[in-house]
Amino acid sequence: MLIILGQVALLDGVLFFCFQHVEGSIFMKHLVFWHRPYLDIRKRGHYHKNMKKGLLHSALILLVILVFCSAISPQIKKDIRSPKDLPFKYKKWLEEEVVYIITKKEREVFLSLQTDRERDIFIEAFWKQRDPTPNTPENEFRTEHYKRIKYANDRFGRESPGPGWRTEMGRIYIVLGEPKQIERYENETELYPMQVWYYDGMEQYGLPTAFYVVFFKKNNAGDYVLYSPIKDGSASLMWNYDGDPADYLTAYRTLAQISPRLAEISVNLIPGEITLGTTPSISSDLLLYSKIPSAPTYKVKDAYADKLLAYKDIVEVDYTANYIDSDYLAEVFLDSKNTPFIHYLIEPSRLSFEQYEDRFTANLEVNGNIVDERGDLVYQFERKIPIAMNSRQIASIQSKLFSFQDIIPVVPGKYKLNVIVKNTVSKEFTTIETSLSTPEPGKPWMSRPLLANNADMTSKYGGQLKPFLFKGVQLRPSPRNDFLQTDTMTVYLQLCGLNQQLKQEASLEIALLKEGERFKTIKRKLSEYVDPANIIEEYPLRDFPPAYYRLEASLLDASDKALITQKTQFYISPLEAIARPWVLSLPYTSPESPEISHILGVQLFNKKDLARALPLLESAYNREPSNPRFALEFARVLFQNKDFVRAKGVADRFRESEESSFLLILGQCSQALGQYEEAISYFKTYLTRFGTSISALNSIGDSYLALGDKEEALSAFEKSLQLEPKQEKIRALVKSLKEKK
Repeated sequence: MLIILGQVALLDGVLFFCFQHVEGSIFMKHLVFWHRPYLDIRKRGHYHKNMKKGLLHSALILLVILVFCSAISPQIKKDIRSPKDLPFKYKKWLEEEVVYIITKKEREVFLSLQTDRERDIFIEAFWKQRDPTPNTPENEFRTEHYKRIKYANDRFGRESPGPGWRTEMGRIYIVLGEPKQIERYENETELYPMQVWYYDGMEQYGLPTAFYVVFFKKNNAGDYVLYSPIKDGSASLMWNYDGDPADYLTAYRTLAQISPRLAEISVNLIPGEITLGTTPSISSDLLLYSKIPSAPTYKVKDAYADKLLAYKDIVEVDYTANYIDSDYLAEVFLDSKNTPFIHYLIEPSRLSFEQYEDRFTANLEVNGNIVDERGDLVYQFERKIPIAMNSRQIASIQSKLFSFQDIIPVVPGKYKLNVIVKNTVSKEFTTIETSLSTPEPGKPWMSRPLLANNADMTSKYGGQLKPFLFKGVQLRPSPRNDFLQTDTMTVYLQLCGLNQQLKQEASLEIALLKEGERFKTIKRKLSEYVDPANIIEEYPLRDFPPAYYRLEASLLDASDKALITQKTQFYISPLEAIARPWVLSLPYTSPESPEISHILGVQLFNKKDLARALPLLESAYNREPSNPRFALEFARVLFQNKDFVRAKGVADRFRESEESSFLLILGQCSQALGQYEEAISYFKTYLTRFGTSISALNSIGDSYLALGDKEEALSAFEKSLQLEPKQEKIRALVKSLKEKK
């Protein structure tokens, strides 16, 4: 009897954890191995009765639970409906068509979707993630999957009440495909009807090099069922065996007299694996109940499902199904004026170009926001980055990753950074979501160690503010922190907030640990560094064996007590080469750029810190008074500061601008100054040029009231209510005006 409880199955009293969520994918549309980029160019226009067996069962349970616990993903924080609540075609898709190949996360997300449109988009994305040749019209994986379902329904289940896909033979066939070889034992006098399926060459799905799957008719009744060396044992394959089923040796020897080959397979489904005599193989049951069910999802990167759910109301419909995986890095560092900057990079798993003759184009749109701990928006930004190349340039980056890098000044605080990168050519998008914090004033602070595989110590961009450029040294970090033994690893650290005593007495210790043990350690007094605020150490890696390492950097006081410790992981690869990216970055031409003052002023304005925002926004405006962005934010902060005359003067220069907000500010300032006829003129000009606006109509009504023209005021308020009926104050005002009339 099989009882499914979420991810838990009780099978003849033996507990198995059946799960499908394992990181990786069968076929990746957008991602091959992380060290190989993917460049897409498109043409335009185209479980038994005695203790011995019970101990084996317990060991199996423990192993499977450990595997399960390492694979399960966090619950999606959404209301997950039951499949029975879905419309029929979506219930059929989820419960029949993809039931064996969908990950746990994908299933949860699908059940969280609210509309049929969202479900259709999800299904499109689901198949795209598995398409082995995304640039062709046919999705070969999808075609093969439905062929397998049809074959299972046509060939299996003839002696069971359900369709063939529900049978154990059908399930294995759908998951693994056609066996390389089938051995049939269906008319043997001493054996129950049996089939032995042989598979090989499926290591890429987390499976053994070669293995067998055995089906038999238990007690010669019903349909073929899956054979388990531990649950069933050799004895269950023979008609007339009357010995103790738990006596493995006797059962094995009896079966060996009938078929030595079957006897070997009956205790171990994995050829060549060493077992304890004739004891049934635990690895064989792990194969049956863990590895084979996980094979379809072994290489699936199902992060796209979370992104689809999170961004379905933010990105355009054309993009929703086209999330691509990426690696990213984001850290806070200080500039020479101790202004915090977010340095970030994102490396999407693919970059698609559109080709027209010898011209290859992509167009990136980068939209980001920074929110504080309360979820309030502090800063929002947008970048539009056209990329154009010829065939020679495309050839030069064909084997490289792509890295987009940017830098953003930020006022002190704790934030969440969210960035969406869209490619308008391919309608694909990827994201960054991470938490960051700046140094706390007056407290010792140390950055997280930044590891680079390349460092240009005399960068030609030395006078600029550029991502990962520090004191004239351009670092090339990787978000994966992957290195070769031929590399020299550069470690960069920033320190700030140190008093004079610490600067003189403190030490910096950098320890490199391999498997938890210290492999290499350096310790130096801060006073030994030329610039203790910006520390660079270099480590040639030729003597470092390939492995995973941890770097721990500690600021030690005079008594060697650790005041701050920062850690990061890195990996030394056994490969001879790693594909390094070509970089597209957005520098500031100078640390004195007015853009920096403007951005910081906007952030302080959004945090309602007008006193600190005003001088920064004024500085940016005074240095570039013709810049409409600078003028608009300066006018806004002046208006909020009730300096209506200056605000009006700044905005007046841009009254003919395509930026509609200048007319609103002019109207609001005039209204605040009691210049009501002028205010009405500005608001009406706004409505003529930019369309309807509730706030403009209400301001017109208020201005007419101030002038004593109740008829015109009533007309403006009634038009406002037509646009938005749920304005109780305006409705009450209209009622009052009509009563007085």
